[in-house]
Amino acid sequence: MTGGDISELEAPLLDDVVRGSVDFNGQPAVRSKSGSWKSASFMIGVEVAERFAYYGISANLISYLTGPLGQSTAAAAANVNAWSGTASLLPLVGGFIADSYLGRYRTVIIASVIYVLGLGFLTISAALSESYNSLCESTTSNSACSPPLLEVIFFFFSLYLVALAQGGHKPCVQAFGADQFDEEDKKERLAKSSFFNWWYFSTAAGVFVAQLVLSYVQENMSWELGFGIPGAFMCLALVLFLIGSMTYRFGSSHDGRSPFVRIGLVFVRAARSWYSSSTETSSAAKEKDGKRHFLDRALVVGPEMDGGACTIHDVEDAKVILRLVPIWCTCLAYAVVFSQAATLFTKQGATMDRAITPTLEIPAASMQSIIHICVVISVPIYDRVLVPLARAVTGKPAGITMLQRIGTGMLFSIMLMVTAAFVEAERLATAREHGLVDEPDATVPMSAWWLAPQYVLFGIADVFTVIGLQEYFYDQVPADLKSVGLALYLSVFGVGSFLSSFLITVIDGATASDGGDSWFSSNLNRGHLDYFYWLLAGISALTMLAYLYFAKSYVYKRKD
Repeated sequence: MTGGDISELEAPLLDDVVRGSVDFNGQPAVRSKSGSWKSASFMIGVEVAERFAYYGISANLISYLTGPLGQSTAAAAANVNAWSGTASLLPLVGGFIADSYLGRYRTVIIASVIYVLGLGFLTISAALSESYNSLCESTTSNSACSPPLLEVIFFFFSLYLVALAQGGHKPCVQAFGADQFDEEDKKERLAKSSFFNWWYFSTAAGVFVAQLVLSYVQENMSWELGFGIPGAFMCLALVLFLIGSMTYRFGSSHDGRSPFVRIGLVFVRAARSWYSSSTETSSAAKEKDGKRHFLDRALVVGPEMDGGACTIHDVEDAKVILRLVPIWCTCLAYAVVFSQAATLFTKQGATMDRAITPTLEIPAASMQSIIHICVVISVPIYDRVLVPLARAVTGKPAGITMLQRIGTGMLFSIMLMVTAAFVEAERLATAREHGLVDEPDATVPMSAWWLAPQYVLFGIADVFTVIGLQEYFYDQVPADLKSVGLALYLSVFGVGSFLSSFLITVIDGATASDGGDSWFSSNLNRGHLDYFYWLLAGISALTMLAYLYFAKSYVYKRKD
């Protein structure tokens, strides 16, 4: 074979190498053998199993707290929101560890092991609770036994261990999945946009099964089995993730500096130079245009600057992070609305007629599956019908911008809260009409399917806002902060859960201050969830106006 022949054979091999990526063995990643959908599919499968496990716990958690643990509706809702908020904020820690130290691959493995451990402890806790309640009922003939304090502590320890594990798992798996698509390849760049749609489609399918099946198992068979099955699925997720290792692409371009230190120094030095009287313009600063930003002061050098000025690249990355703040803040109202599905919507459904047949009753938590049925139906329509139509009109690869997509979902969230308020008002009127106001355990003769419209609107809103937020926070952060970017998306819902808990706690105290029933009375027939829903609709509308203002002036990050 001649040298010319070798050159011709090697040329396509060189074109097939993905720049800036290596494979599991540290060799340059070959496009035809790694990454893209072949790798992303493994991670979608992992996430389906993880979401099945997570929602197997969270979807019906309020029923466990008000049931075996004997908490009030307001206390249980606050505890669910506090746990959910913590689970959504911990990804900031997990993303930081992954992006600065361990990498996404190792972080996912460690988080998965902790996940399995937490779910195992929850199963043990449920077994202890069932054993204690059975003993208590047989001894006292009282079904309202309070569990021992140590048992409650062990339960919440196990629950927050799951939250800790989710904090490392959730942002890293999705970021690692998106990393499998090469931004420099046109075909893979378009596939990455679809990846976020099909990611949410697949996870919605897993959540649907969890809410439909596990809620039934928990309420009609045992909580021990209902918590044990998610543990088995997390074991499956870990095995599946490891099986795909040889197909993954790993980023190889890193200058060794922590991205947090690199960008954090921009803010620190910009602030210090503001007060410095003996600074001079660096060569980088002199290259800037006449229009200056506060962070451009980090390009100034002086005796107080400890090592000189930051680079223009560092400053521009810091500006990108700063631009995310208004969007993050104005999405919090959507996150508060998002929190109601697993708490107050579920308690509403528990008071209504949920009979499918004379002998079969659907669990209240399973009504949430309507959201995910809607997502499963809507994502293919959005990706295969709406995007091509919008692309033909706007000329944009994704059809509409990420911020337009998020805003559309926010509009649907306002509509769903208005709908929920009308439905709850009708439920209360039905309870009064049938003399059930003082019978909290009686079933209000109103079909739970009245809740379907608000769940459908919830699913449509998710397809726009949740997927839009995922893509926005992944795409707009610096390249070495992708895990943190998705953690920022999750933190919107974490803070939203805490805000929901705060609102419920404050309103519960304020509306019960005269000794009467609060809006969140344990007897929902004497409460006024409809007033709370109207309040959330108003807050969402005002927040959306602020969102539109910031979205209109937002400047997207330039591609490197």
